Amino acid sequence: MLLVANATLYTPTERSERGAVLMDAGRIVAVGPADEVPRPAEAQALDAAGLLAAPGFIDLQLNGAFGRDVTADPDAIWDVAAQLPRYGVTAFLPTVITSPPEQLARAQAVLAAGPPPGWRGATPLGLHVEGPFLNPAKKGAHNPAYLRMPTLDAVADWSPQTGVRLVTLAPELSGALPVAEALSRRGVLVGAGHSAATYEQALAGFDAGVRYGTHLFNAMPPLLHRDPGLAAALLTDPRITVGLIVDGVHVHPAVVRLAWRALGPGRLNLVTDAMAALGMPPGHYCLGDFPVAVDGAVCRLADGTLAGSVLSLDQALRNLIAFAGCRLEDALQTVTVTPARALGLAHQRGRLAVGCAADLVLLSPDLRVRATIVAGELVYAADPAG
Repeated sequence: MLLVANATLYTPTERSERGAVLMDAGRIVAVGPADEVPRPAEAQALDAAGLLAAPGFIDLQLNGAFGRDVTADPDAIWDVAAQLPRYGVTAFLPTVITSPPEQLARAQAVLAAGPPPGWRGATPLGLHVEGPFLNPAKKGAHNPAYLRMPTLDAVADWSPQTGVRLVTLAPELSGALPVAEALSRRGVLVGAGHSAATYEQALAGFDAGVRYGTHLFNAMPPLLHRDPGLAAALLTDPRITVGLIVDGVHVHPAVVRLAWRALGPGRLNLVTDAMAALGMPPGHYCLGDFPVAVDGAVCRLADGTLAGSVLSLDQALRNLIAFAGCRLEDALQTVTVTPARALGLAHQRGRLAVGCAADLVLLSPDLRVRATIVAGELVYAADPAG
């Protein structure tokens, strides 16, 4: 058992001073004011006075980190996951971009095999399969040699049970609507992205089961007042949760403010789209089978195309508050309960509530990660001198 006491709790929708969270067997068993939460003698106590306690962060799009790329090397998943708690991440979707089918099969096998003995870290909730059903005109950093049209046969074994949680496709492609409908029926979250869809084609995708927008504004046509396209459909349809890369590079801070006003905490989901250079010095890394030059802030292919990011999710949270001027309670939802709800897991994750996973992040008043707890176990603690 683990007791976190004397923190300012963000559930995330409600804030309370001098709160406590009691965890046992990987679940939250009590939460509330510190003087009302039981203090079993056998519980390890962690005094969080002066810190903020929030649900652990959930990243729905992470290509790699710490020098490892998930698509090129699916065996990297557990190593990457072990280090993500330094950024407050307690659960995530390893992202496999457009590649030969055997790479996805390898990633599915890695998840199915489970972690190595003694492993601790962020929980992979399944894979984000970004491609190969993308529009070649909006391929971004995806290899066009592997792009193909969507078919039901190609996704016959894609489901949460086989490790596939989120699939990004271009809804305007021939065959995309039946695929979106089939995946959605199986419980897979279907996202629209890397797409040149018109507004009407986007709505047809939503009607077929698309419920997510992959990195709003990136790899899609610009928002035009007479040709609103996919971006406007994502911003205005209440059925859709929308991913956004808030690093100040992929989307201008002023446009982040506009998106925040349109979407709010219930539909905006911060993602990193981080690649192998996250947590590493500037240099050359890979995304899939493409080399990427990283200068410490921006990741680009040789032709200048943006290729993922070096954004961490805690920095994305701080950026959103700075760019949009929103409250912490609202910003926290975009990395906790909102992604959990999009995956159909709001009853299990993303909240400090009895019965939910005992995933917490402890933050300093300036929102730096001081400690991260996964399944009731302290897996990361910052250097007190840091």
